[in-house]
Amino acid sequence: MLIAGENITPELLAEVSTLAHAARVIGVYRRGDLPRGLRPVTLALWHVADPGNVGTLLRSADAFGAAVALSAGCADPTGPKALRASMGAVFRVPTSGFEEAAGRRVALVPHGGEPLPEVDLSGETVFVLGAERDGLPAEVLEACEVRASIPQAGAAESLNVAMAGTVALYERSRRT
Repeated sequence: MLIAGENITPELLAEVSTLAHAARVIGVYRRGDLPRGLRPVTLALWHVADPGNVGTLLRSADAFGAAVALSAGCADPTGPKALRASMGAVFRVPTSGFEEAAGRRVALVPHGGEPLPEVDLSGETVFVLGAERDGLPAEVLEACEVRASIPQAGAAESLNVAMAGTVALYERSRRT
């Protein structure tokens, strides 16, 4: 733990900060000490490159007791923006590689999928989410047992990936 004025000068702490107003305390962790593993519910992220979305999805996974599986091409969950967006969830939510996630794979697609409230979400469930701009490629969709869409009453094209993942986790949690 680095504490301004105690074991590090406030000026040095301000130099390493990416914030407009530097933190007075910084925790230092080894990546290898972060939780790894699986849970019965997982958000599997395919090429989600926005660190804010990765951090927000970690935060949602924390709220609903899920894990997060990351593909190559995802934002680094330990990067400054992802860390801030996770609000500390990165230290509690187990992560794994995209292919390691075990369970029935449910691809969340913006349109044309089975309505999420009608999808069987019992047992181990992996919600597969793609990058906002590109979505999920054919080979990833083919590896999923189900394609699901979140019904929307408004005129929005689709939900942000972090919102869609959160809605999916909530839908599953309200049934258990």
